[in-house]
Amino acid sequence: MQTAITSAEQARPRHITRQVPTGCAACANRRPGWFCSLGSAVLADLELATSTISLPAQAALFTQGDDARCLYLICGGYLKLTAGRPQDKQMIVRVAGPGSMLGLYAVLSHGVYEVSAESLTPAQLRPVERDRFLSFLRSHKEAQMRAVQCICQEYRFALQDACRIALAETVAARLARLLLELAHQIGEQLNEGAYRFPLLLTHEEMASMACTTRETVTRTLGQFRKDGWISIEESVITIHHPDQLQHLI
Repeated sequence: MQTAITSAEQARPRHITRQVPTGCAACANRRPGWFCSLGSAVLADLELATSTISLPAQAALFTQGDDARCLYLICGGYLKLTAGRPQDKQMIVRVAGPGSMLGLYAVLSHGVYEVSAESLTPAQLRPVERDRFLSFLRSHKEAQMRAVQCICQEYRFALQDACRIALAETVAARLARLLLELAHQIGEQLNEGAYRFPLLLTHEEMASMACTTRETVTRTLGQFRKDGWISIEESVITIHHPDQLQHLI
């Protein structure tokens, strides 16, 4: 079925391409997307299955301060959200993966994007134009409740950031908290409580999130590995003993 190109689609960067999806990558990764669990009857009203957009690695999706014309559902890949202007110091707010929704608060408030979004890996996303999404919410109470849940989740992420920066007294504690946050946000749980997730951030980026230096992150991760709490192989980190990291916090 052919769909009309909206004004939001016309405004997308040229490096974003459209494609017909072969299935939701979020579901394939066993991390159900925000809309996927609403049911086919509800989804039909929004026509989410018509097309997706593809974003290459290290490409901007939207910039802080831009008018929030639409929100994006991440079907596959990972993006980082940053606050601050490119010419000044920037802070990484969080890493978002399959199943996450970007720009919800900005769309609901008819405002601007409060952060910038950039792909860490090639990503597949489904854009939903602001007016269409608001009309969709008015028609479906179940979707309204899900939107509230997503806003609550964003509040929890912001609280985690504040706690990591202000409450953890040692660098090891701040880094331990960051690893556990990433494990719950983009990781999968293994047997016996272990977690595994892709190591998408550089040591320098992790240092900015833990308020320390790159050298200290490298040294602290090395100590965690020596203690047997974590392992890192082929850019994938496994937390074998999350209880030990939690004990530091």
